[in-house]
Amino acid sequence: MEENLQMGRKLRPVDLARPHGLSTQAVRNYEEAGVLPAAARSPAGYRAYTPVHALALSAFLALVPGHGHATASAVMRAVNRQAVDEAFRLIDRSHAQLLADRRTLEAVERAVRDLASAPDAAADTGAGTAAGGSGGRFIGPLARELGIRPATLRAWEAAGLVRPGRDPRTGYRVYDGAAVRDARLVHQLRRGGYPLEQIAPLVERVRGAGGLKPLEAALGDWRARLSARGRALLAGAAALEAYLRGPVK
Repeated sequence: MEENLQMGRKLRPVDLARPHGLSTQAVRNYEEAGVLPAAARSPAGYRAYTPVHALALSAFLALVPGHGHATASAVMRAVNRQAVDEAFRLIDRSHAQLLADRRTLEAVERAVRDLASAPDAAADTGAGTAAGGSGGRFIGPLARELGIRPATLRAWEAAGLVRPGRDPRTGYRVYDGAAVRDARLVHQLRRGGYPLEQIAPLVERVRGAGGLKPLEAALGDWRARLSARGRALLAGAAALEAYLRGPVK
C-alpha cells in the first residue's frame, strides 16, 4: 500500500479494496455513502481513486472498532464536507461514553463488593416503602431510582432476575434488600451491554452457590472489552489524523 500513497498516483477500486479484504463494490458503496470523498471519473465513467481515498478508507476502517459503524460513517462524512469540528464532537461523544461505561463498571464492582460483604443486608427504608413496617420498596420508587420504567422491572422479574415479594395488605410488589440489590446489579450489567440471557444464569449461580466467581469473571471480561475499546479509539484517532494530514508529497 505504501507505494500507492505517492501524491498523484491513480488507484482503481481493487487497489483500495484488496489490502483490507473488501470487495470493490464495498469501496463504491462507501464512496456513495460519503465515507470516501467523491472520486473523479474517466470519460468512460470509470472511477479514479487517489492516495487520499486510500487514507480515507483506512481511517474509516480504523474508526469502526472504537466508535461503531454509524458513528465512524458520520465522522468521515463530516470530515469530507470540511465540518471537522462536527467530526470532533462525534469523537468526543464516544470518549465520553467510554468514560461513562468505565464508571458503570466501577459501580458494578462496588455493588459486587457490597454483595460479598453484606449478602443479607437490610432493606432500605424511607419514601416509597411498603406498609406494615416491612421496609421493602414498591416498584414505582425503585424504577425511578434506577431511571427505568416499572415495566422493565416486571420484565426482569419474568426473566427470573429479580424476585420481589408481595405486600400482605395491598398485594403490590415489594422489593426487599436482596431484590433491590439484584435489580441494581441487573441494571448495571445491562448498561454494560450484557443481554438478559447472559445475566440470568449469572444471577442464578450467584444465588445458588453463594459465590461471586461467575460475576467476577464477567466483570473481568467487561473490563477487557473497555480496554480494547480504548485502544481502538486511539488507533482510530491516529488513522484519522493521517487522513487529515494527507498523503506524503
